[in-house]
Amino acid sequence: MFQATRRRLAIWYAALTAVLLLVFATGFYVYVRSTLIDRIDDTLKHVVEVVERSLAIDEDPNTGQYTVNVVASFRNNTKTVEDDHIDLEWFSSTGELLWSTLWEPLEIPLHPKKNGETVQLSGGQLLRQFTDRVEMGRQVVGYLRVSHPWFEVTKPIRQLIIDLSLGTSLMAIAISAIAWLLSGLAMKPVRESYQRLKQFTSDASHELRNPIATIQTNVQVALADPELESPIHRQQLQLVERLTRRMGRLVDDLLFLARQDSGMVKVRKQPVPIDALLMEVMEEQEAIAAEKGIELVLEIIDPPDSSNPPPSPLMEIETESGPDFTISGDWDQLARLFTNLVSNGLQYTAKGGQIAITLECSGVSNRPNANGAVQVTVKDSGIGIPPESVPHIFERFYRVDPARSHESEQSSEWGSTGSGLGLAIVQAIVENHHGWIRVDSQLNLGTTVSVNLPLSKPELEKLHPET
Repeated sequence: MFQATRRRLAIWYAALTAVLLLVFATGFYVYVRSTLIDRIDDTLKHVVEVVERSLAIDEDPNTGQYTVNVVASFRNNTKTVEDDHIDLEWFSSTGELLWSTLWEPLEIPLHPKKNGETVQLSGGQLLRQFTDRVEMGRQVVGYLRVSHPWFEVTKPIRQLIIDLSLGTSLMAIAISAIAWLLSGLAMKPVRESYQRLKQFTSDASHELRNPIATIQTNVQVALADPELESPIHRQQLQLVERLTRRMGRLVDDLLFLARQDSGMVKVRKQPVPIDALLMEVMEEQEAIAAEKGIELVLEIIDPPDSSNPPPSPLMEIETESGPDFTISGDWDQLARLFTNLVSNGLQYTAKGGQIAITLECSGVSNRPNANGAVQVTVKDSGIGIPPESVPHIFERFYRVDPARSHESEQSSEWGSTGSGLGLAIVQAIVENHHGWIRVDSQLNLGTTVSVNLPLSKPELEKLHPET
């Protein structure tokens, strides 16, 4: 539990920090890229201003029209622009190319605009361009277009992406390690408090068992005294005995769960024939069922290709004679598991109802690689569980709303009259045996509990002898 919580804390911390790093890296990338583009645009604008000041413009005295002397204007600008990797193009007022520093004219239409733009050539090369319209008065004398290769941006940007990716990855790894250490430090006091609480629960439960057992023994001795003639005193002693017995069960449940949490509960593995175990549980619960007028039914379904007839519920089965339903587990824990399930069904099923227990092998076939498991289904005709309560019934001390009641004045199923620990113990035992449990319930129709437990290896070999 603590490892899972620590893992979640570390993952959340690392994920949040990784997102912040990603946002920072993206913002830094956008900032550097825009800065490089602005620097190129400023360079192009500066070149345009220098070239415009050096233009040799002649005026025709007859027409008053202005013309640009191309040779005189660009004679001194060629070397300067070559040093800065900048190309110049001069267009007439009609858009005709008159002069260029390029070896071949660009197949790009003239788009006069003050802002810079990025264009792509046919070979995939990118250029950053700035086009300026040159005017004298109201007359347009021509267009000046300056171009700068885009590799001045792509090269440092590519290196920046590599550096950011590597730095972010290393930072994320370092932060993950730090998050794991910090989550461990954060969980340490919680773990210590929880350990103290578990130890207290275990010690308190253990210490309560002796006085409760003593009280119950004394009450039973008093009830057996023939000189006790007062019916009131006898009734009071019987009440004390019932309450003491209930308290003893509660203490046993608390002690089991406390030992389960601390890892003290060990599964004593041995071959357990589930069919024989279920018959023993039914014999123990038969008297309670008969007293409440509830029918107990056990159905054992043979696996495929099994020639043995289903054993009679009234017949005692020897461990070695039941080859089909043997698992490796703890007899006492499994007996407690199914006793709790049957007791719940008896407690919340009305008179005249039925509790059907079905035993079968699931996942068993003639295929050599088939996985085998024993499935036990306990189905009652009780009042059912509300849908919103089903996900919580395995929580400790959880009780379904006691305001709901059955026609026979029974409380809502699986919770309100008990301690709320029975199903928590059931789930713990199932997990100890590497199985799973599922609960399906409908109000006023009953509840079905399915428990799957893996078959032991010898039984699988017996079911699949060809393997």
